[in-house]
Amino acid sequence: MDAGVVGVGMMGRNHARIYSELKSVDNLYIYDINETGARNLAGAIGAHACRSMEELLKTVEAVSICVPTQFHFEIASKVIEEGIPCLIEKPICMNSDEGHELLKHIPDDLTVGVGHIERFNPVVAEVRRIMKKPLYIEAKRHNPTSSRITGSSVVEDLMIHDIDIIFNLLFPRVTRIIGAGNEDVCSAIFTMNGTTGHISASRKSSKKIRTIYLEEEDCTIEGDFMSQEVYVHRKPNQYNQDNERYVQENIIEKVMVNKVEPLRVELLTFIDCVRKKEAFPITPQQAVHNLMICELIKNGFKKSSARESYLLARSQRSPMASFSRIPPAFAHRDMLSPIPPSS
Repeated sequence: MDAGVVGVGMMGRNHARIYSELKSVDNLYIYDINETGARNLAGAIGAHACRSMEELLKTVEAVSICVPTQFHFEIASKVIEEGIPCLIEKPICMNSDEGHELLKHIPDDLTVGVGHIERFNPVVAEVRRIMKKPLYIEAKRHNPTSSRITGSSVVEDLMIHDIDIIFNLLFPRVTRIIGAGNEDVCSAIFTMNGTTGHISASRKSSKKIRTIYLEEEDCTIEGDFMSQEVYVHRKPNQYNQDNERYVQENIIEKVMVNKVEPLRVELLTFIDCVRKKEAFPITPQQAVHNLMICELIKNGFKKSSARESYLLARSQRSPMASFSRIPPAFAHRDMLSPIPPSS
């Protein structure tokens, strides 16, 4: 199969590198408006650099779209119009309105997927296998500042990975969600069927964190997406008393995880789906649903700021005023919105 990559930024280079190593890909074609960058990458990995999108689309049987998010709708529309299967890097579009418009143009028999890469991290499958009935779940995704991020908040940039995992695989029918933060730091609390959850994301951290944490009645599950390690902490049958203090000694199990490169698994899956004319595991419908949740969380940015401004103004007039009842306009219930189920 002949594959193509549009865009030679960081993700585009990674897609091209892996395609060039796959036995299922015969020839690889690359296009970018930066012709020099495309030629240099093509020369380094033995691919062919194309001078135009039209040239690439006439040649390939599958395409990875790795351009900046603001161009996803335009490029994906062109590829879909030509009837070529494509994998669109996350997020699918700039916003859910664009995403819904793109959905209208995708034929039912065309393989179109979205690159939510953490779905292919083996930690996800292990956590999903072990968990039974979580009482609490927490996901953290914190990054140092990156110069490559433009045009999107930390919600679409980082938090969307955990949104995709939690609201499509673990808890597909979340009922309420509250968001607060800003473009670079965000926190969200959600509830569903007796389970409480918390997601946080940051682009201002001095430490890179990619973790998921679940508490159940008889155990606690911890997963690290970077090290691809999973630990299960199980409660003992009894507590010991030491120097008039109660001591709990948990049993810690390390789960055997088959470590892989998630992007390689993702692209192998994409090529296999194209060959078999099957749907990709992350469908465009799910990707648009992820964006809708992102937008609900981001709605909390303005509302939390308004609430804080109100409390600050009140506290300046009276030290105890900040503990007064908040007017309905700023009450947290206005920040809660029902989430439609995943497709």
